[in-house]
Amino acid sequence: MSTIVTSIFELFKVGPGPSSSHTIGPMKAAFDFLIRINALDDAQVLTASAVEVFLFGSLSATGKGHGTDRAVIAGLLGWTPEGCDPVAFAALLADENERYSVAVHDRRIPITAAHIHFVKGQHDFPFSNTMLLRLMGDDSIIFEQEYYSVGGGFIQRKGEELQSGALSIEPPYPYGTMKELKAQMSAHSLGLDEVILANEMVITGLGRKQIYRRIDDIFDFMHRAVRRGLKSEGTLPGPIRLERKAPGLYQTARALRGNPDSFLVFLNAYSLAASEENAAGRIVVTAPTSGASGVIPGVSYLLKKHYRYDKQKLRSGLLAAAAVGFLVKHNASISGAEMGCMGEVGTAAAMGAAMLAHCAGHPIEVVEAAAEIAIEHHLGMTCDPIGGYVQIPCIERNAMGAVKAYNAYLLASAGSSGKQKISLDNVIRVMRATGLDMSKKYKETSEAGLALSSTEC
Repeated sequence: MSTIVTSIFELFKVGPGPSSSHTIGPMKAAFDFLIRINALDDAQVLTASAVEVFLFGSLSATGKGHGTDRAVIAGLLGWTPEGCDPVAFAALLADENERYSVAVHDRRIPITAAHIHFVKGQHDFPFSNTMLLRLMGDDSIIFEQEYYSVGGGFIQRKGEELQSGALSIEPPYPYGTMKELKAQMSAHSLGLDEVILANEMVITGLGRKQIYRRIDDIFDFMHRAVRRGLKSEGTLPGPIRLERKAPGLYQTARALRGNPDSFLVFLNAYSLAASEENAAGRIVVTAPTSGASGVIPGVSYLLKKHYRYDKQKLRSGLLAAAAVGFLVKHNASISGAEMGCMGEVGTAAAMGAAMLAHCAGHPIEVVEAAAEIAIEHHLGMTCDPIGGYVQIPCIERNAMGAVKAYNAYLLASAGSSGKQKISLDNVIRVMRATGLDMSKKYKETSEAGLALSSTEC
């Protein structure tokens, strides 16, 4: 089993919604391509006349609704997800005839919507979300790169390993499964958060205080999205004309204070708020993806506002959540194009359940059981967004995922952890097998399921 060397800050990334695989990943790929063509010799780019972009698989099927074309333009203009102005991003390609300029050395290569091709039908590339970017001369290809957007904003270039800055680094406590992770904890008498933190320090080269500051920043972005969403009313962008629900639900929760139902209504409101911000193309945090960016923000906002947990408790909880996200990403996938929604909201719910159990002070057995229960009850969940927009059923699924995370934590902490018949490692293997068996129609293509259920959209 290979060792996990993913950083927390690769799993939790800041960027514009609505999709990490269709928005953040393509933006990063286009930005990488921009860097590479600017590294070519002057003689190689002398005849450069255009950049052509070809989108395949799920990127082609639902890329329009996810803003993939805008993300490609943004990356070629030198924008990055973490530094992107969401208002300026939303304005890209508002006029399909608008021309933009790609800076290559001292040349300005024009690009328009006509240079971005949504290629329909089956393809033979190794991953569903595939992009081909070409720097064209008068009649020939000067330079070409093939990229795969593999979920959660992670990208892979043909011929290279999954993008990571730490592939050659051996962490102090190597693991690739929960079994191995628990063995490291036991052998060194360390808590779950301590193992993840120690590995993070080596993987990133950052000190403990620096990592904590960056985790605090992640929470700040998450909770700002929640607060914005609780105040923002109106209709989400796109032809569905979906009305935001979070502000009204939040007011309902406040009116129910003292009522036993208020707790769940608050949790639903918080998760809807962040997810609606994602659907609006605002700045969110992949947790582990943009499509699932309402679960962890909703759960953590609840822990902050209702449990009154301090910063250190929340930091520790995020490290525990990251451990579960790493395990799923490493041994199955967090991509809707590979696993369906169980890879996105299912993973987020498992991460949220682990966070809740760890913050409550439960041992690793309870944390593992909570994560396992959450995944188990998302197995087979399809990814079938109406119109290719991350709105129906995605927004409500985030709220449901947060509630499932809480219920999984309750079940695990009720004394059943020692009696769990299925380990987290086993349910992740089942998750992967289920995703491989699932028809492509139900994996982010909007070709079946709920995507075909509404004649109004």
